[in-house]
Amino acid sequence: MISGFALVDKPQGWTSHDVVGRLRRLYGQKRVGHAGTLDPMATGVLVVGLGSATRLLRFVQGQPKTYEATIRVGQGTATDDAEGEVTESPGWEWDPAGLSAAVSALTGDILQVPSAVSAVKVNGVRSYARVRSGEQVELAARPVHIARFEVSGQPRIEGNHVDLDVVVKCSSGTYVRALARDLGVRLGSAAHLTALRRTAVGPIGVGECAHLGQEPPPVVSAEDLVSRVLPVLAVSDEEGAALRNGQRLHVNAGDGTYVVLVAGQWQSVVAVTDGQTRIEVNAPG
Repeated sequence: MISGFALVDKPQGWTSHDVVGRLRRLYGQKRVGHAGTLDPMATGVLVVGLGSATRLLRFVQGQPKTYEATIRVGQGTATDDAEGEVTESPGWEWDPAGLSAAVSALTGDILQVPSAVSAVKVNGVRSYARVRSGEQVELAARPVHIARFEVSGQPRIEGNHVDLDVVVKCSSGTYVRALARDLGVRLGSAAHLTALRRTAVGPIGVGECAHLGQEPPPVVSAEDLVSRVLPVLAVSDEEGAALRNGQRLHVNAGDGTYVVLVAGQWQSVVAVTDGQTRIEVNAPG
């Protein structure tokens, strides 16, 4: 069984599950998963785990994400993106000062209500499934961090709406289409996302990603990738054996999550609190 990661530039129109299904066939194995869903409309970085490397996907998924997007201000949709029915067209008159203030207010630590048509679970059922069955869904706001929210290029004014190209860097769990929706509200109008491209997951850039074809993408070793997204905790062979046996170690390291490499292979991911380790996940024996 192949173990490692495939870095894919997801094409538009594919679900993340479609990509996983294609790679299962290309690699000839069932144990394949991805780190962070991209909507069918979106393109860009999708990190796919193969074999035992799927144990590490949650640590990749927790990385900050960077996107390039287009937001249409002056028009709202049922899904907060271009795939939904237009529900309102109040229009918006170009206002650079108002835009700057609205973008600033949505940067940093904010509370965000996810789009109702999202994968957030409500009592065990995906929100989008409840909406499609006719339910009215109200999701709770949750904290997210927007490290960067910038308008790039020139606005495109078309009729009573304005298209804005933006760059967003945000914490895991942020919905960029909800950010677009909230921008419209702050501008006294409505807005939705018309294009979305994920350009990075943590340090992994879209330039490293392969396009899907008839041949399987190159496989990046689990060690190479996880040591880019997590700091490495240096341990001796004896300490490594102790960790594998479930023992806690006292280490000279700050609080955080670390990967443990032994003889060049990943052995464990550990959480360190007050100088003491706790196993998060071990490599298969």
